[in-house]
Amino acid sequence: MTERTPKIILIGHCGPDAAMLRSAVRGAVPDASFESANDDESLSRAIEGADLALVNRALEGTFSAADGIEVIRQLASRRGGGRPVLMLVSNYEDAQAQAVQAGAVEGFGKLAMYDDAAKERLRRALGGSV
Repeated sequence: MTERTPKIILIGHCGPDAAMLRSAVRGAVPDASFESANDDESLSRAIEGADLALVNRALEGTFSAADGIEVIRQLASRRGGGRPVLMLVSNYEDAQAQAVQAGAVEGFGKLAMYDDAAKERLRRALGGSV
């Protein structure tokens, strides 16, 4: 039986940060596929079938939400079946706590994206099977 490639959505990240995130995530999930969303319309399309959404705290692009925590709150309130797992990308502990309260799992900051702890959080978010 062939396992499905995990689909990861990068929400609200600028081009350079998205490239760094792809590189960092591939350290934990080598076969992941990625899609970026930088507005509400592309997010609506990309979220379908996604396993994990990595949401930037300070959104790059044009979203109706004020910030990444609000995006998490909106997605958590309407998703079904436990997919996708939501995770905030932020160096700020208070933002991470707010994201968890809004419906995310514990995320990581851009300064720690290559750390073992971030890799473990990514694997756990994807069910530990990667």
